[in-house]
Amino acid sequence: MKWQIAVLGGDGVGPEVTQAALEVLRETAERFGHELIADTQEVGYAAYERTGNPLPEETLAACHAADAVLLGAVGDPRSAGVPVELRPEASLLALRKEMECYANLRPVRLLPALVSASPLRPEIVAGTDLVIVRELAGGLYYGEPRGPLEDGRAAVDTMKYHEDEVVRIARVAFETARGRRKSVLSVDKANVLYSSRLWHRVVDEVAEEYPDVECDHMLVDRAAMELVLNPSSFDVMLTPNLFGDVLSDEAAAVVGSIGLLASASTGSGPGGIFEPVHGSAPDIAGTGTANPLAMILSAALLLRHVYSLEAEAEAIESAVAEVLEDGLRTNDLVRAGEEAVGTAEMGAAVAAAVANVGADASA
Repeated sequence: MKWQIAVLGGDGVGPEVTQAALEVLRETAERFGHELIADTQEVGYAAYERTGNPLPEETLAACHAADAVLLGAVGDPRSAGVPVELRPEASLLALRKEMECYANLRPVRLLPALVSASPLRPEIVAGTDLVIVRELAGGLYYGEPRGPLEDGRAAVDTMKYHEDEVVRIARVAFETARGRRKSVLSVDKANVLYSSRLWHRVVDEVAEEYPDVECDHMLVDRAAMELVLNPSSFDVMLTPNLFGDVLSDEAAAVVGSIGLLASASTGSGPGGIFEPVHGSAPDIAGTGTANPLAMILSAALLLRHVYSLEAEAEAIESAVAEVLEDGLRTNDLVRAGEEAVGTAEMGAAVAAAVANVGADASA
């Protein structure tokens, strides 16, 4: 099978972690008899600096022509003076719209080797295994009107949802739950926000289509508290755009580091965008110290969701667990007295482990 993937390294540590993920993908393709065709393109500030556009036409064309997009990160402090519509973040929002990605899946699982990396006590964090299903194409990030008012001394952003947007993301959450522990927790702020009252009602209507799945609701502030008090109680968490963005970062800290969280953005199209939850981390860009595991795990999600290659995806995930069990840690995971490995070394170790895991899986 040919894997035609548009590879967008982006800004900051994005190209570094993307290179590590590509090494793992190449090893996986070789081990399982596939062909990887990577079309590397620019996005974000790197693209703006060269072309004046954070999402150039050639990049967009490559994304549409590919089976899926592997995206490193966007964001650069040098873009502070750039018009809002040309900033790196605008390219990400535009790409999600262009690729018709309205559902963002963010798996959050505590790996046994990283119990000590969590800031929570082992007995609290043990067994944490959830998926945040974040609505990605609506809500506060896209609602109109938005922008500055009164010569910059006031501003407005609008949180708006149509029931159709809620229906489609709710169905993704319930379908995801059917393949897990059959429990959906919908997060909103229905005690204050009209958009959340709509969200709450529509989720209940969709829940009637899934009598085998338990459905509950929780206010977002309570959900944030429960994530640190009882993280193992969650199965599938369904959230509007903004709430999912915030809660997934909190969940990442619960299981050890945001450098571990992968994501899959899917929707109406056949492919999707696969990227780490973390940002471009410009403060450590170029140092070779970034954790590539979130990007590598995003590549595993790509193989699972786009090509239905479960054995290949599991080989990557097992390889990640193996190198962590062997004691390899990047800077974000080390404790006092431990020695950190760099981005390239961690990527190479996972690639080497894939060779062994793949050999077992294909025997």
